[in-house]
Amino acid sequence: MTSDPIFPFSDMRVSDFDFDLPDALIAQEPPAVRGGSRLLVLHRATGAIEHRSFSDLPEYLRAGDLLVVNDTRVFPARLLGHRTPSGGAVECLLLSRADEPATGNQQPATTNQQLPTNIQLWSCLMRAGGRLAPGARVVFERDGTRLDGEVVEPGSDPVGRRTIRLWTEQGSVSDAIERIGHIPLPPYIGRDDTSADRERYQTVFAHHRGFSAGSIAAPTAGLHFTEPMLDALKAKGVEMTNVTLHVGYGTFKPVRVSDVEQHEVDPERYDASQATVDALSRARREGRRIIAVGTTTTRVLESLTVSPDGGVHPSTGETRTFIYPGHRFQLVDALVTNFHLPRSSLLMLVAARGGREQVLAAYREAVERGYRFYSYGDAMLVD
Repeated sequence: MTSDPIFPFSDMRVSDFDFDLPDALIAQEPPAVRGGSRLLVLHRATGAIEHRSFSDLPEYLRAGDLLVVNDTRVFPARLLGHRTPSGGAVECLLLSRADEPATGNQQPATTNQQLPTNIQLWSCLMRAGGRLAPGARVVFERDGTRLDGEVVEPGSDPVGRRTIRLWTEQGSVSDAIERIGHIPLPPYIGRDDTSADRERYQTVFAHHRGFSAGSIAAPTAGLHFTEPMLDALKAKGVEMTNVTLHVGYGTFKPVRVSDVEQHEVDPERYDASQATVDALSRARREGRRIIAVGTTTTRVLESLTVSPDGGVHPSTGETRTFIYPGHRFQLVDALVTNFHLPRSSLLMLVAARGGREQVLAAYREAVERGYRFYSYGDAMLVD
């Protein structure tokens, strides 16, 4: 593993992962065409930096490489509506299902009327002009579709986490969410979502919506890939496989401690199938490179159990893996990623793969050259 040989891993400060980033470099829109981003290439062995276009990525991959992507799908988790009967505005960000599929005996606690049996419980973040106590009723409507809701449990955290019961008389709750929900753009994108974001804030290989939900944020390194590029990589002999990690609200969680080792990442659901781990096992045993597309993919791969003989075991569950300098990578040899926030756990992960000093030097050069940062920004290859 390449690392900073004189950097004291046992005494890392969050301030050691800071850099100056002008607000103007935070991308508010995707590039004009998918795949039209810039690519900064950091060579770990030498610290050398190249400035290329993302379309040049195939030049850095070779036959036998195993490219691993996250196939999660972003769902329109942001609901806009109003309280009933007062009419006050309400915003709800769905996080994850809080129940098994609804059964016929589930009914909202504060009503005696007969309601459809299609009811779901969700953990969510809610924001309104007043207090949302248990029993508060809300309505979300858009383009002729209506979704009713009732607050079941209040949250104890300051950001307004709640449990909400949702139901509809117009088909299924899941279909209603798909029709009326808004794409949950990250908080650093200072605009409302548009219809174009439904396609552009989604990877071309996104399809998995297991665990009754999906992601509330895109695995952004995958946003750069196009079908023609994937075809070109396949023709070159690059193998591809996928894992699933559903990105949760914790991806935006700031690091509030001073010492890196005191930080804890929020759990996120993942799945690595038998077909995926078979591909990983073959690559590891044959000495071929495993290239992770994104920090989410990296977290899954580094959460898996690898036998001494190189065999990788299938796994489904939650990961709390926090990767920072000093981590000894078991599967990931190279990383495609976006540019991340100062002092963030994602920047620490990239620094673990590329070396803290080298990564921060690359970030400073990216700032000087006007690279676009964060979800809709440019890309970086750490090889």
